[in-house]
Amino acid sequence: MSKSIVVAVDGPVAAGKGTLGRQLAAHFGFAYLDTGALYRAVALRLLRDSQALDNIPALVAQAQAVSLTDLDDPGLRAEAVGEAASVISPQPALRAALLDYQRNFAASPPDGTNGAVLDGRDIGTVVCPDADVKIFVTASAEARAKRRHTELVGKGEEVSLEVVAADLAARDARDSERATSPLAAADDAHLLDTTKMDIEAAFQAAQSYVAACMED
Repeated sequence: MSKSIVVAVDGPVAAGKGTLGRQLAAHFGFAYLDTGALYRAVALRLLRDSQALDNIPALVAQAQAVSLTDLDDPGLRAEAVGEAASVISPQPALRAALLDYQRNFAASPPDGTNGAVLDGRDIGTVVCPDADVKIFVTASAEARAKRRHTELVGKGEEVSLEVVAADLAARDARDSERATSPLAAADDAHLLDTTKMDIEAAFQAAQSYVAACMED
């Protein structure tokens, strides 16, 4: 069996990496894994079972029980679940419990596809440091806050832009300052700043880069 092609897409909240990751996977016929959804799935399981977010044995047990089915749960997109996921994600025991899942997905993508796109915070640095393609998606804090605010308002949530901006700043701090697997661009990652790009422009830029890497 030939080696699976792995595309790592990293970046902060609301930079556009999720949309980009899904588009790249669809374009190249690769499997797609939103690794942030794994942490949301664990958080959702904890909340539904009324378990404390700092209960390490519970975190590990829930992580070991997560499956692809959990990643389709509409409850994952709730703001409370996202906040809980941000709180638990720095826990080393949780990250270790989910690491093998992510690496196995990359090495042996489901449905017999010959490649995988994983998006998250530490794919290119920790999960798949030998990924064939690494892209770090970023955007200004202002642009990301506006995008996230528009998304939430579109879901019918009443929240101010200022509150959204403060929440993103707090999440950025937690992701970047945690001791285990902090958010950071890999040294060999391609930086894609989407501040002034729409979805199509960002995809075209990323698609061209991935295609060029695959030709090398």
